[in-house]
Amino acid sequence: MTPWLVGIPVVALLAGASLVLVRRRGRAGLGLLLAVDALVLVGALVLLVGALGTTPAAAVGAAVDPAAPAAATGIGGSALIAAAIAVAGSSIGAAFAVAYTGSAALAAMSERPEIFGRAMVVVGLAEGIAIYGLVVAMILIGQA
Repeated sequence: MTPWLVGIPVVALLAGASLVLVRRRGRAGLGLLLAVDALVLVGALVLLVGALGTTPAAAVGAAVDPAAPAAATGIGGSALIAAAIAVAGSSIGAAFAVAYTGSAALAAMSERPEIFGRAMVVVGLAEGIAIYGLVVAMILIGQA
């Protein structure tokens, strides 16, 4: 079983515990919750800096050849992180775009049902934003 599947109940329990903490303690509970969030953020940033600043295990102890591919010098990790950011950002942007255009399209179709085709084209164009992010991610992964 993957760690992600084990982590889902843990995240649900932590969310419930934080909700109970904020309801019972009020402002003090919210302050404690924000302090814990800040510590987790600092820990994640330390891990990120450590991961980007090290070389892969295969390159440790070996002489680095200037003509070696970029993945041997640690640049591949940065490209993968950039690809993840591209996909996440474009997916979030597409979600907002589809939400607004979809609700407007449904409102327009409730008044005039014959504009279904044109309304769905607009929603499809909004979904294209996520596809552009996937294309950028594939280009970045290909160069990693």
